[in-house]
Amino acid sequence: MAFDPPFIVRRLSTCSVKPSPPHSRTRCHLAHWDLAMLSSHYIQKGLLFSTPRHLTAVAIIERLKSSLSAVLFHFFPLAGRIAAEEALDASGIYVSIDCDGQGAEFTHAVVEGAPTTVASVRSPSSNVPLFVRSFFPLDGAVNYDGRSLPLLAVQVTELADGIFLGCCFNHVVGDGVSYWQFFKAWAEIARGGALQSNPPVHRRWFFDGSFEPPIKLPFTRPEEFIERFRMPVYRERVFHLAAGSIAGLKARANKESSSSSGATISSFQSVTALLWRCITRARGLPAKQTTNCRVACQNRERLRPPLSPEYFGNSIHAQMATATAGELLARDLGWAARLVHQAIAAHTDGSIRKAAAGWLAKPVVYKVSMFDRFSVMMGGSPRFDVYGCDFGWGRAVAARSGTAHKFDGKVTFYAGPEGGGSMDLEICLEPAFMEALVEDEEFTSNVSVAGMVD
Repeated sequence: MAFDPPFIVRRLSTCSVKPSPPHSRTRCHLAHWDLAMLSSHYIQKGLLFSTPRHLTAVAIIERLKSSLSAVLFHFFPLAGRIAAEEALDASGIYVSIDCDGQGAEFTHAVVEGAPTTVASVRSPSSNVPLFVRSFFPLDGAVNYDGRSLPLLAVQVTELADGIFLGCCFNHVVGDGVSYWQFFKAWAEIARGGALQSNPPVHRRWFFDGSFEPPIKLPFTRPEEFIERFRMPVYRERVFHLAAGSIAGLKARANKESSSSSGATISSFQSVTALLWRCITRARGLPAKQTTNCRVACQNRERLRPPLSPEYFGNSIHAQMATATAGELLARDLGWAARLVHQAIAAHTDGSIRKAAAGWLAKPVVYKVSMFDRFSVMMGGSPRFDVYGCDFGWGRAVAARSGTAHKFDGKVTFYAGPEGGGSMDLEICLEPAFMEALVEDEEFTSNVSVAGMVD
């Protein structure tokens, strides 16, 4: 079991932080990728730091507030609010972001009770502690709640020997690429006083230029498209894959796979195939049960012409590989990896535009209930420069997330803290399935428990 000491997270202060200098009011129209996220949770990600020896807590808080104000000038949609307007003929609604500098929320908190340390948050030998969930504000909020809630909420929590910097980021505003783009820019300003990387691109992508925003959603009441997800009982653990283990998996997958095209299976695809197989085995699914492996894929570089790497918004689509449990486990890793490879390779400019046209013909707002309990979902990316977010007091020692989008079969990829191509895997499973996974020989022969790397 996870180490969960008796504790209270007490909020010392909460305030609103606005862009400085103020940004002129504007309306941000949303692409279909953004609108599809209205019923999803806020993105909840955060970084764990050891206490800087040369800075006091007061100095850290003041630096974070002032730099957040400065970075919000560049990322001004995060200081706005969701706006919903009924169509004149009452046939639907238009949703956009009212960027009027309403402000982001900033909270300073402290853990009281039993000492909560950096080591206990990392929890290298057990489940992620339940108290980590208290490091994130706006728990349970869906993106449409951003009509009244801030689109960005930050919580800085003091631990006995460290700090945790957690952010809740409205998913309508942007995806994981956008989240870490913002986080890195914030760190750059906190560290040096000016934005060093390229500024965000706020102009949204609209399908083929064949229509102009805004997009009308065919809903008249929130209950038609908003779902309040009841969090299931699950266990969450973080596992580590060293660069050498990943290289071995990739070599094995490519050796076992046969392809007339000669295409190489990537490290990510090899690890994804391993997880799909091992989680399916841990669940004990019947041989004839269909199971899907969904992978959140980026559109930015796949579009023609490609979107700017600094595109600030959502630009993702879930690709899917399918097999029965029986054939997935009867065949080798290379066979599963080839299915994943083919699904991702099929994600092209043409398929993206076809999917966009289909969505516009029949708009869909994604809900967690659409996910079936026999499948797995791969999110995040080992390419995100999580540990490059240096606020001026050294590298983070771990990355963790809140309760958002957590369900049985959800896997989130992070870069490993030591770099070099290593990965951390945040896996959520029902308790019995997690127990079976950590006993699975194929799984345990390739991973170790995260948190052991210094």
